Amino acid sequence: MTDPLRIWDTHVHFPFDWRNPDSDPAPRVEKLVQVMAEHHIVRASVLSGGRFGPDHDTALRHLLPHDTLVPVAVIDPETTTTDEIQRLHDIGYRGGKLIGPPRPYDHETYLPLYEQAERLHWPVVFHMGVIGGAVDYSRTHPSRDHEAAQRHDYWRERMRERGPRLTSAAYMLPFHLETIANRCPDLWIIGAHLGNQGYYQDAASVARWRPRVLFDLSGGETIEQHAEQGGYVGQEIGVEKLTFGSDCGVEEIPEHVDRFHAMFDRLHLSPRDRDRIWYRNAAEAFGEIEAETPGQTPTSPTAPK
Repeated sequence: MTDPLRIWDTHVHFPFDWRNPDSDPAPRVEKLVQVMAEHHIVRASVLSGGRFGPDHDTALRHLLPHDTLVPVAVIDPETTTTDEIQRLHDIGYRGGKLIGPPRPYDHETYLPLYEQAERLHWPVVFHMGVIGGAVDYSRTHPSRDHEAAQRHDYWRERMRERGPRLTSAAYMLPFHLETIANRCPDLWIIGAHLGNQGYYQDAASVARWRPRVLFDLSGGETIEQHAEQGGYVGQEIGVEKLTFGSDCGVEEIPEHVDRFHAMFDRLHLSPRDRDRIWYRNAAEAFGEIEAETPGQTPTSPTAPK
């Protein structure tokens, strides 16, 4: 029996208003919950805190009233302690997210944080590769797109205010996750963006051999196209090692879901394989359902409301 469609979006940023960052985020959180309900998204890992948006405690107050929203704390491995990870866990955060470190993800000084996450059964999401910006220049350009020009100007102003990111794409690569997985074999790891452009084969190599390393398919149409045309969905990377992620504004989530439905149709994925990517892989990582075992029909509770 095939489960009804259920989706776990493993890559949702806290929905604050970028243009009015001090405004009340409550309406946007409510909009997120509404959009999820309309598109069979029964869980969303909401990446909260960090460089942008409200702090961890403020974000959590908006997330906890909604059982479909799974709080995931964006942490800085340079300043976060194991005690702080314990605190975040205790107040309701169910996982962590890293992006933009000044040293490689697998630097020795960061490993105690991963060991603490492993003890707490706290999955960790890692951004992979180049950090995106306001405009995807492979798709458009400010010189021919008024909206892109506005986003470009706004982003440059924000970066002037915030200062430069002291990081490098070279510090955020799939092979760093392999090191971490070897040191923390019980830690669930989700590498974002399929490893990111230029590193899909590295991601495939890590996913092939490290049992608790998954990769999400977020990142937009360019990465979706590469995933489909490069054979990374169910071939180079097994369906059991992939998750759905939107990584976009609330208003764009429906079109992301529609694109993945179309992709899965073109790839002729079975209902079981679709459910692995849409929901089950993430649900196993976050401990909401037990893992499938060979030769057994997986136990499958009623899809979350």
